[in-house]
Amino acid sequence: MKVAVGISGGVDSSVAAYLLKKEGHDVMGIWMDLFGDDSSAGDAKKVCKFLDIPFLKIDMKAEYNSIVVNYIKDEYASGKTPNPCVICNRGVKFGLFIEKALSLGADFDYFATGHYSIIEYNKKTNRYLLKKGVHEGKDQAYFLSMLSQKQLQRILFPLGGKTKSEVRIIAEQAGLFTTDKKESQDLCSGDYRDFIDKSRGPGNFIDESGIILGEHKGIENYTIGQRRGLGISSSTEPWYVIAIKPKSNEVILGFNSDLLNKGMIVSRCNWISVEKPDFPITVDAKIRYRDNGAPAALTEIKEDMIEVIFSEERRAVTPGQVAVFYDEDTVIGAGIIEKGV
Repeated sequence: MKVAVGISGGVDSSVAAYLLKKEGHDVMGIWMDLFGDDSSAGDAKKVCKFLDIPFLKIDMKAEYNSIVVNYIKDEYASGKTPNPCVICNRGVKFGLFIEKALSLGADFDYFATGHYSIIEYNKKTNRYLLKKGVHEGKDQAYFLSMLSQKQLQRILFPLGGKTKSEVRIIAEQAGLFTTDKKESQDLCSGDYRDFIDKSRGPGNFIDESGIILGEHKGIENYTIGQRRGLGISSSTEPWYVIAIKPKSNEVILGFNSDLLNKGMIVSRCNWISVEKPDFPITVDAKIRYRDNGAPAALTEIKEDMIEVIFSEERRAVTPGQVAVFYDEDTVIGAGIIEKGV
């Protein structure tokens, strides 16, 4: 097969490219230029040179700004907490990046990355399934949960059946210089808040009754459930952020008990294992990436709007974050959290 590998210069993508070439595929490396920093392409070029595969740098600055940066700005301005990696994967990395590479003359049938996830084809349902990789505690399927069937059918994840330690051993045996390279945090390194328009500035911390408790530094600096960095103490129990009101530029503080939710409303859903669930259904629901998940019941309220009721109350359901629904290790679908209930 002809395969283009999204090369970052890290150990995961370099081993993915190495394994594909070892299997006899016609492999090339493609690298996304998101910030105009040629120096960061150095390791990606070195990997391709070592593996003796073609390297292509693709300028994606305009696309990244249009899709991801604008999304970040809009979400923070709405008092929500965005998840840029999920949106970038859907719109840029597994979307326009592939299209642009092909338009520039790159010749490939499949696109591969170093994600620890698994794609399987189900003949009975004629659908591609997205599953967690075998690496325990590294659920990268969460960040891929908004990919479409059209995208999944041309993606390869060579590392899905391996652990990180196994990947580093392969890199060492192959002689790759990326063996001991530190883990990159994500595709879009840095602080997302750097993208935000801060012209709105400080505002008031208030309690649920509207009493002013102090001044905040800008709503983009806070998220639901946050305790640290508030600069305000209570004589009874610690304050937490329980809501954000963008129109009045206010951050509402409450106590830990105020953060408990029996459920949530989720919209903009993307279904993977089924075209659309036969509601109501029971799933294992994650309300953020660093979440072990818990049983929940899904009911459709209206078109593209579902209510999720947890088996037990969950803490700090955060508008803007991605909720992902699983059947064991298989992703059923995902959506954007609108609010906790």
